[in-house]
Amino acid sequence: MHTTSGNSFQLDSDGIDPNLIPKKKLYTGSEIPCIGLGTFGSDKISGGKVADAVKGAAAVGYRHFDCASVYANEHFIGDSLQDLIRGGIQREDLWITSKLWNDKHGKDDVIPSCEKSLKDLKLNYLDLYLIHWPFPNYHPPGCDVTSRSSHAKPYIHENFMKTWRQMEKLVDMKLVKHIGTSNMTIPKLSRVLRDAKIKPACNEMELHPHFQQPELFKFVVDNEIVPIGYSPLGSPNRPERDRTPDDTVDTADPVIVEIAARLNIHPALVCLKWAVQRGQIPIPFSTDRNHYLGNIKCVMDPPLTDDEMQAIKSIDKNCRLIKGQVFLWKANQNWQDLWDVDGKITPP
Repeated sequence: MHTTSGNSFQLDSDGIDPNLIPKKKLYTGSEIPCIGLGTFGSDKISGGKVADAVKGAAAVGYRHFDCASVYANEHFIGDSLQDLIRGGIQREDLWITSKLWNDKHGKDDVIPSCEKSLKDLKLNYLDLYLIHWPFPNYHPPGCDVTSRSSHAKPYIHENFMKTWRQMEKLVDMKLVKHIGTSNMTIPKLSRVLRDAKIKPACNEMELHPHFQQPELFKFVVDNEIVPIGYSPLGSPNRPERDRTPDDTVDTADPVIVEIAARLNIHPALVCLKWAVQRGQIPIPFSTDRNHYLGNIKCVMDPPLTDDEMQAIKSIDKNCRLIKGQVFLWKANQNWQDLWDVDGKITPP
């Protein structure tokens, strides 16, 4: 079993050598592991339990951890990261992401917010810092789907770029190595690429077999931005506010189930294998050792066949699960107004 006291960190005997985990190269030349551990406990998992999962995941081979200030557990995770580093894992062998929350947009709050995440994570730098959502709209933790901020605003590109300029400063200050976006659309991202001095290295987005976002995925890849896919298993533990009667279940899809039966693996692992082979970086969350060990092992197993990849491509249902209703900025709006479904940024 692993230990992290002194310089004695040891990989668990059934873990995967991190050096063998495939990596994706960013436009900067840096490399990011092809699978990470998400740390969003969905308002249900304690920070301490998530922090224990970080250490456990490191012991089976994970080196990529996806964090965010709004998850309210970075100070717990920081203790785990310190234990790992004290135990002998080199800081440069870890890939740590964090994210700027919506109430910290603008020129005054970005740098202090990043510094707070660094302090909580007990790190000198982040490998990647993302703008979590393009909307500067706060909502209280645990709120229901009808919650709206009286100060909510739409996406205003000039304001977003003020935030982006501060993100670029973080790179200049060497507090972060890469910056990126999350929950973006092609119209919004096109404008950022046009105006950025430092372009996004990654875009984090919802990606799973029933929500493949082929147009955005192609746009991101064509612009040398690495796609990171959240909810890669269809987010079975997502907050209640994100659930609607029309939602579908990826792991129950007959195509996924049939492939899983042939390979004698859980359908969730088919979703992860598909994600990595397609070219996105999945970041599944789990605090269960059997689950996160199985998740990292499956990317090392023989790949899906071309026919299987094509079959999964055919089951896209355009089923967005994380709809973001709490970020709407005026009455009588539909959640689709957040996502520029007609190819244009929704006006104020």
